[in-house]
Amino acid sequence: MSSLNYKHLRYFWMVAKAGSIARAAQQLHLTPQSISGQLSEFADTLGVELFRRSGRNLELTDTGRSILRHAEDIFKAGDELLDIVRDQSPTATMSFRVGCADSVSKTIACRLVQPALAMAEAPRLICREGRLASLLADLAVHRLDMIIADRPMPSHLSVRGYNHLLGESGLTVFASAALAAGLVGDFPACLHRAPILLPGEDFAIRHRLLAWLESHALRPRVVGEFDDSAMMKAFGQSGAGLFFAPSVIAAHVCAQYGVVQLGVVPTLLEQVYAITTERRMSHPATLAISQAARREVFV
Repeated sequence: MSSLNYKHLRYFWMVAKAGSIARAAQQLHLTPQSISGQLSEFADTLGVELFRRSGRNLELTDTGRSILRHAEDIFKAGDELLDIVRDQSPTATMSFRVGCADSVSKTIACRLVQPALAMAEAPRLICREGRLASLLADLAVHRLDMIIADRPMPSHLSVRGYNHLLGESGLTVFASAALAAGLVGDFPACLHRAPILLPGEDFAIRHRLLAWLESHALRPRVVGEFDDSAMMKAFGQSGAGLFFAPSVIAAHVCAQYGVVQLGVVPTLLEQVYAITTERRMSHPATLAISQAARREVFV
């Protein structure tokens, strides 16, 4: 093998990400036969097996996973080179691309990211919001520099990423003043049979919250479930039901939504993570966020 064929490497990378030759061929606007032939030639040149069949999909071998990690580094370096060539201005503003999982409080995410904008050479912020799985896919192909999530990256995913715990907070229960006035008993007994708004299945805290209610023999009446934390608070503001939110933003929640605090559950901890491709944070913006998280947000 005299040299690496980068076109073959690109095809391999696309098939690995797409999970099948057919889907990769659609994205590349080529025929599956052409992609298959290029992959076979690439594997023969390297002298290794890259994929194995898993039903209708292709599954990476151990060697294939190792090659994929190197391919990601190679193409990331190529993208960075193109960025430099496209903008030759010595004062060009670097971009900082952040993905925020739907299940993370927008207020907390904003407080976490703000220190990056206060840097001496502040980056141009690009924010994306969505489900963690889709954000991780973007991180894998270097469309994001960092993800803010309420859980670590799942271990079964073939994405090179590292989890950095930014902080954690107990939960506070909120209600509109009118709803709170009609509740019976002290906290937490007043939650029994009360209307409640629950976070959706994508929230890491959901199952711990349900377990806490069960352990205290509390059976509130679930009137709604929400995949977006801001939407849940808006319904709580309308008096539709009680809702939980991190205690570190309790004052902000009361002020913005006009609700009152019913009580605090310090043992129910909601965690916030930064997920990056760096084992140790080195990007100036991620360092600023990590330091401010411990010093200003989760105190």
